Amino acid sequence: MASIAVETGEGGRATARLKGVPLQYANALRRICLNGIMVFAIDTVDVVSNTSSLPDEALAHRLGLVPLRTDLSEFQNLRAIDVNESSNRVLLVLDEEADETRTVLSGDLSSQDPYVKPATGRIPIVQLAPGQVVKAEAYARLGRGTEHAKWNSANIAVLTEGDAEGEHVLTVESTGALEPAVILSAAIDELQGRLEDFRDVVGGLKAAPAA
Repeated sequence: MASIAVETGEGGRATARLKGVPLQYANALRRICLNGIMVFAIDTVDVVSNTSSLPDEALAHRLGLVPLRTDLSEFQNLRAIDVNESSNRVLLVLDEEADETRTVLSGDLSSQDPYVKPATGRIPIVQLAPGQVVKAEAYARLGRGTEHAKWNSANIAVLTEGDAEGEHVLTVESTGALEPAVILSAAIDELQGRLEDFRDVVGGLKAAPAA
């Protein structure tokens, strides 16, 4: 009988002990944990003013790589979401001017959504000299890591053999966008949905007539 036991650890990590689960399904679960779960990430940046030494393109790139907290419970059916709908986008604003040399951090981003905000406020964005200004409007949307690594829900997802026969141990380390246990739970739902879709496709196939 198949079973999954999830153990939450420290440092944003969790492990799942998979018993009686075929290796191909365990590995599929690992891949989904890494880049198959939807999370928010900054996708579009409108730079209003930037007098720092960092080019606009580099500023936008750094903002895009800031992991954003995501609440999957807000969405009824993740697999049916249109990521381009305006209702699935969140505005974050960066508006900083330096009186003295300082580093602008991810915590300086303000979000229109009280939950969708940087997973940590300590990520350096740009260094400003006295009098320099950086103002930008950043739009975050839902996406998967299969599209771009900035939407990865996990930094690592590793599958190893367990102590018992037929046991696999899946270790997941979150980027901070989701709790690691949530990643595992969402990955199981996603895998189940994909298998059901595949079953429906296969069930609709008709045998080709013999030549």
